[in-house]
Amino acid sequence: MLLLGIDVGGTHTDAVALGPKGIEAQVKVATNHDDLLSSIKSALSEIVQNTDASSIKQLNLSTTLSTNAIVEGRFEDVGVIVSAGPGLDPHSFMLCKDFHVIPGSLDHRGSETKQLNNLSLEEAISSCRKSGVKVYAAVTKFSPRNPAHEKEMELAIGDNADFITLGHQITGRLNFPRRIATAFYNCAVWRVFNKFADAISGTLEEMGLGHIKVNILKADGGTMPLPLSRKVPVQSIFSGPAASVMGIIALCKITHDSIIYDIGGTTTDIAIFVGGTPLIEQEGINIGSHPTLVRALKVHSIGVGGDSAISILEGIVRVGPTRVGPSIAFGGEIPTLTDALIWKDSCDCGNIGKSKAGFAAFASKIDMEPDELADKAIENAIDKIHDSTRELVEEINQQPVYTIHELLENRRIIPRKIYIMGGPAKAMKMDIFRKFRLSTEVPENYDVANAIGAALTRTTTEIELFADTERGVMFIPSLGYRENVPRTYNLEAAEKDAMNHLLAHLGEMRVAADGDNALITASSSFNMVNGSTTVGRNIRVKCQIKPGVVRTYS
Repeated sequence: MLLLGIDVGGTHTDAVALGPKGIEAQVKVATNHDDLLSSIKSALSEIVQNTDASSIKQLNLSTTLSTNAIVEGRFEDVGVIVSAGPGLDPHSFMLCKDFHVIPGSLDHRGSETKQLNNLSLEEAISSCRKSGVKVYAAVTKFSPRNPAHEKEMELAIGDNADFITLGHQITGRLNFPRRIATAFYNCAVWRVFNKFADAISGTLEEMGLGHIKVNILKADGGTMPLPLSRKVPVQSIFSGPAASVMGIIALCKITHDSIIYDIGGTTTDIAIFVGGTPLIEQEGINIGSHPTLVRALKVHSIGVGGDSAISILEGIVRVGPTRVGPSIAFGGEIPTLTDALIWKDSCDCGNIGKSKAGFAAFASKIDMEPDELADKAIENAIDKIHDSTRELVEEINQQPVYTIHELLENRRIIPRKIYIMGGPAKAMKMDIFRKFRLSTEVPENYDVANAIGAALTRTTTEIELFADTERGVMFIPSLGYRENVPRTYNLEAAEKDAMNHLLAHLGEMRVAADGDNALITASSSFNMVNGSTTVGRNIRVKCQIKPGVVRTYS
């Protein structure tokens, strides 16, 4: 059985077919940002030509589609309808013009303290309809404790919407402002993502690959089945950096505090491993300037890559952050970092003669020797990577950090090794080693490590279970599950129920349930007291299938 991995990067789209013993086929094609599907189709076609298509079991895809849509403002208008009650003014988190606040509230336990104002709700929906809005986000404060108000909103919106995101379905975690932003962006990219998903499915059918199971990479270092991704496309944002982290896990046995560099054509992604485990943005990433509840691996990107243009500013040679086209070696007109590496004979790619001639001509034009220009360009790129890494490590060391498995407090990170992947990795290895003076490793297949990581990433999911024994209720917001429980219900029973529902949810997604990779990440039980009498317990359990790869090739 073969596993396919495709990573759509800023410059290249990489694809690999992996068998039990390693890579059976690989390809690298230019990314067409105006038509990402064409890049994926080209990569798939070449892979299929060199493999037995009937043996392909699965395709894991990392795509920049949702990220690009948000960065470039190519998303549709969203009707955001919220209800908060006293204390917090939702207008402070207004994300769009069709933003409406409806009177009504729930308390922190999910009990209704004020009914939704139906007249205000109808007026809000009417206003959105007049604006041509077809996708809606409905979010109420404390909806993970009780989704009743969000469901009332959904019912009222009805046929006015092509798609509705309800806040409680995103996650059980409480953070009203972050949930508003997450629901908004989920709606904003829903249509463009689903058109892309339709095209992927259609392309596979046309190529005779309709039997393949398709998964989309998530920002947290896991994958989700394509049908599920259609409902939560916001989870696919920043999936590219996740692919690089999973790729290095698949190719290298990492045991120390380490720095990971994925040097691509457009950017360098920097990740930090603590004791061999990657860090994660536990609360959620920022999309634009808005904090969300989208969990993601902690990766910092800077505008330094193989195709970063070389420029002179105030007499200083600079590399990036702009990319104005490919390297001269690959048909561009402006010299890049790759051309500087070619001039120094560190890199052997593309049209070497054309690259060196163009590089020398540029150096002459600015009255500089080509050797000096190349040295200063490479030095500038390495300095930017070094300075950004130092700032990232300092930031991490100033606060408690989360790995994909646990919270680490008072743990100071002291990197002892560097791992580099991406096209220019081998060419820049010695320069990075000389700058950092740390053991530096470039793994085999470094140039397609992202695609390898994509192919091998396991499907992950998480759920949060809440129980209020005084009210006699247990619920799992993200699954829309609710049941009555006795007053004797305790933490042990809650942990067991949470794990069972997690594995059952995987089964519903047609994912093989692997209990060995399931773990409880948070568990608490607090007595609720009325006067001097304990009247019940408030129980919370959070569990997940931990991110990782299905196997390694280290």
